[in-house]
Amino acid sequence: MSKFKFSKLGPGLLFAGAAIGVSHLVQSTRAGADFGWGLVWALLLINLFKYPFFQYGPRYAQATGETLLDGYFKMGKGYLWAYFILNIATMFTIQSAVTIVTAGLASTLFGLTSNLVTWSIVITLSCSVILVLGKYQWLDKLIKVIMVTLALSSILAVSVAFIKNDTPLSFQQIFPESSGLLFLIAFLGWMPAPLDISIWHSIWTLEKNKMQSKNSLKDSLFDFNVGYVATIILALCFLGLGALVMFGTGSQFSNQGGAFAQQLIQLYTTNLGQAAYGIIGVAAFTTMLSTTLTTLDASPRAMSKTVQLLFHKEKNYYLHWMVILTLGTAAIFLFLLSEMGQLVQIATVLSFMTAPLYSFLNYRLVISDAMPKEFQPKKGLKILSVLGIIFLTSFTLYYLLSL
Repeated sequence: MSKFKFSKLGPGLLFAGAAIGVSHLVQSTRAGADFGWGLVWALLLINLFKYPFFQYGPRYAQATGETLLDGYFKMGKGYLWAYFILNIATMFTIQSAVTIVTAGLASTLFGLTSNLVTWSIVITLSCSVILVLGKYQWLDKLIKVIMVTLALSSILAVSVAFIKNDTPLSFQQIFPESSGLLFLIAFLGWMPAPLDISIWHSIWTLEKNKMQSKNSLKDSLFDFNVGYVATIILALCFLGLGALVMFGTGSQFSNQGGAFAQQLIQLYTTNLGQAAYGIIGVAAFTTMLSTTLTTLDASPRAMSKTVQLLFHKEKNYYLHWMVILTLGTAAIFLFLLSEMGQLVQIATVLSFMTAPLYSFLNYRLVISDAMPKEFQPKKGLKILSVLGIIFLTSFTLYYLLSL
């Protein structure tokens, strides 16, 4: 990759930073531990069918100079109201979920206190300060270092696990039933990320353009593809670690943040040795910290833009929504921590059930008159989009009928 190309990277890696969090460190690893290699089909299919709808975020932003939220508003004010309500329903839980895992890793690595509420509030406030002081520029630079560190350590860990494995591998694919179906829906909902992150990506694309001369569509899609491929490779790595180290041992992951963090790091050190404990721990921690940072940055940006459009305001409400998100997240830690598992389950299922809506909106937008013809997707991507909408809708209906 040339230096020129590397300088163009940014929003795509932020997308990866937001995606490679709970869905990868928690759900992919748990999928491997509980089902071995049996859910690889689900991982690959959901990444394939969600691909076009995530890609339409930077595509639309580069073509029009607007965010997807502007596009939704043009299609109908009701769509933007629906986004506003759905985001209010999930953003506090999503922020709490990624922060509590980050807190568990921090407690395991740094000690000081085992109180996850204290760690969570400290991390949330620290991230808020970083974003207020450094804004997008710090986020853009920090994410590149974090992603390279995690990618190298994860690929190394799973490679060593393969070499050390002396039991026959089974790649038979399975379809979970009963309680396993709920896990599958949650897994698909946040793999590689909820579809509304495409909205964040369109916002970050415009922020990147403010820092330098506007990227071409080709550069922007290259940036997106790098980030997207990274999320798939690392998801397979985490699933592989769970399958190679924990599947069939009778061990199960703890639902407690601190205990889970210790088990996660142990997956690496089992293969790389205790000498790698610090390096791996820091890599996992910085990964979750990047997710905490990117979600804390993106939700306020998206909600600020939504308020501006719905109420015809020009004022930027980014800081206001950051305060609201920070206080709401702190309130969950203080009063609803015991319900965290159920809240995360609700958020992940909601993410899956709303995927057909976001896929439809994004596809309709990029083939509408709001999108210049030369920037609209080609025939192959259109076919994949239609298949993706059918897949996401069918799976959602199947889940609802199975309740």
